[in-house]
Amino acid sequence: MSKKEKKPHKSIGKKELYQSLFDIFTHKPNEYFNYKQLALQLGIKNMELKRLINEVLYEMKIDGLLSEESTGKFKLKAVSTYITGIIDLTAKGTAYLVPDETKEDVFIPQVNLNHALNGDKVKVIVYARSKSRRPEGEVVEILERKKETFVGIIQCSRQYAFLVPSGKQLPYDIFIPLNELNGAKDGDKAIVKITEWPENQKNPVGTVLEVLGRPGDNDTEMNAIMAEFELPVKFPANVEKAAEKIPDTIPDEEYKTRKDFREITTFTIDPKDAKDFDDALSIRKLKNGHYEVGVHIADVSYYVEENSVLDKEADARATSVYLVDRTIPMLPERLSNGVCSLRPNEEKLCFSAVFELNDNAEIADQWFGRTVIKSNRRFTYEEAQAMIEGGEGDYKTEILELNDLAQKLRAERFKSGAIDFDRVEVRFDIDEKGKPTGVYFKQSKEANKLIEEFMLLANKKVAERIGKLKPGQKPKTFVYRVHEQPNPDKLEEFGRFIAKFGYHLRSSNPKTLSSSMNKLMSDVKDRPEQNMIETLAVRTMAKAAYSTENVGHYGLAFDYYSHFTSPIRRYPDVMTHRLLARYIAGGRSVNQEKYEEECKHCSEMEQVAANAERASIKYKQVEFMSDKLDQPFMGTISGVTQWGFYVELNDTKCEGLVSMTELEDDYYEFDEENYCIVGRRHRKVYQLGDQVMVKVAKANLVARQLDFTLVGNEKTETSPSVIRSKAITPPRSVRKSRRGRRGDESNKNKGRNKSKKRN
Repeated sequence: MSKKEKKPHKSIGKKELYQSLFDIFTHKPNEYFNYKQLALQLGIKNMELKRLINEVLYEMKIDGLLSEESTGKFKLKAVSTYITGIIDLTAKGTAYLVPDETKEDVFIPQVNLNHALNGDKVKVIVYARSKSRRPEGEVVEILERKKETFVGIIQCSRQYAFLVPSGKQLPYDIFIPLNELNGAKDGDKAIVKITEWPENQKNPVGTVLEVLGRPGDNDTEMNAIMAEFELPVKFPANVEKAAEKIPDTIPDEEYKTRKDFREITTFTIDPKDAKDFDDALSIRKLKNGHYEVGVHIADVSYYVEENSVLDKEADARATSVYLVDRTIPMLPERLSNGVCSLRPNEEKLCFSAVFELNDNAEIADQWFGRTVIKSNRRFTYEEAQAMIEGGEGDYKTEILELNDLAQKLRAERFKSGAIDFDRVEVRFDIDEKGKPTGVYFKQSKEANKLIEEFMLLANKKVAERIGKLKPGQKPKTFVYRVHEQPNPDKLEEFGRFIAKFGYHLRSSNPKTLSSSMNKLMSDVKDRPEQNMIETLAVRTMAKAAYSTENVGHYGLAFDYYSHFTSPIRRYPDVMTHRLLARYIAGGRSVNQEKYEEECKHCSEMEQVAANAERASIKYKQVEFMSDKLDQPFMGTISGVTQWGFYVELNDTKCEGLVSMTELEDDYYEFDEENYCIVGRRHRKVYQLGDQVMVKVAKANLVARQLDFTLVGNEKTETSPSVIRSKAITPPRSVRKSRRGRRGDESNKNKGRNKSKKRN
């Protein structure tokens, strides 16, 4: 029963019943119900009331509200209604409304958009339709603009100029009066703001805000991606000035109020190109035979005072952004790479979670508080991994001890129901000019997992320290990292889909589901359909987010989870540090509404940053393939649309489109319901998971798009268990990708430099 469907009183009258039934039909306008199904939804067991439901249904039919599709089964009659939602623009210029309430998306032809753009919140009138047609509507009001600035190429003539927008962000050129060019020249890449859009004019009018440079230049393109997602590249002068004023020496009084870990073996393990070291591990053997492991996190909240200029800038950014070739930090480099970074042989201020662990990695004691440390050594993941695999090096004993404990923590986590999503991450070898010279895939080995487990442990225990209440305690507002359980309907659809490939998913309860999902991930490893099924599995799951309302973290199988371990690059961690310090000191709870708004903002900015990271990867993939025209590559069909199908190359994970117009052996039609394309004469089917040989026909760097053509117009079967006479229907979340594939819905940040902190 939905939140809006109220369970009626036993003595419900006909008038109340009429309204309750109408509410069910309006909230589910595309579903059919008989009186038994409606009685179940309303919690009615009384036979007399059930008969009354049937009577009211026929009255609603007479009133013209319902249609009887078959004997006793009713559906909301097709009438025009108004709904609100978010516009999702396709590459063709048409759009879909993603409604706030109903499940079914509404198709909006380009002529009916009425100047609405991607991401805008709008009010739409939904037209009456026959049962054989999809819902279709027209924008009647733009409630909230998503963005007003756009990136593209300037085209000039004697009398006027236009901005031709990059990618799929805007389907119209922006008219620019010559006196609004602000130094931009023909062919420049620039940022333009829409200043007006007359009702009867097709093109908006704008002014140039900034000239980025010439297209194809690496710096120009990376800055263009940041501008496209409205992310800042530089810090304002007053923020940089505030950062420069922060001293890099520790006041004497700070040593007196903190636990001293300077004499305890401590080191960092990070990617080889990392500069912001925000976490370190210490370890020592105690007299009782236990291990003391310290998870030491840069004490950013000490340096960044609440409501200061630095704090407001970090809050607005909410996260660092990791593009393919650079990091745009949340904090100025003086802090992120200097004062706060836990560099070796430098005394640093930390906020620490310290655990006493026995040989089985069970916690005997724990402590949270402010510390001062001095890292003995900076390790790369590769250096630590070499010692784990038998090589020699500094602090090998300590690394092996930590690795042993981490493996036991990891085993216990999976035993408790954690899901092992360890997808492939694309990385590039890049030359001094930013040009990609090679593609490789990042692998998470024991050294990565060593760090990951102790970061997870600290995040979990910090959340428990505040959220897990003792008898008589009142809850206090805190920042949690939450991940809800997957939607049962999506799981059921996903299970039916993978069954076509011979795989099965058991989802009778959360623990069964997690073990079954882990087995699936193991079974598909190194199979052609691996990346596709892993992608669909991630999309089936809910997205992790920040919230003051704790619902646990399903994917990690934690009842309490927060983000504490990356305050240099994530603002929620800064908030967590402040709240933890406040509550440890006995402070009162903060305003929940204010912090919930902060959590929502941070979740949104995390997604924006992830989209920018993916855009930079896509650009480098297209750039990498641009000199490989007409070379054959084997790939997997990763998406199907009305204009063709997308293929992901097996060797490089680069994705491109095979247009329907390139399939010359037949006239192909898009089967939207079954998400495939079918030849009208020969009935050849192309669908998700099929293996095809393609070659690169065009590499469009401006649009960040690859166009493929089939080699020999043939395909290879993915699995002998796939029945080609019956098309595979993927989950609804995947079918949404027909909208021009505006971005992967996965919650995986492929551009992230530190995989240990993805959760």
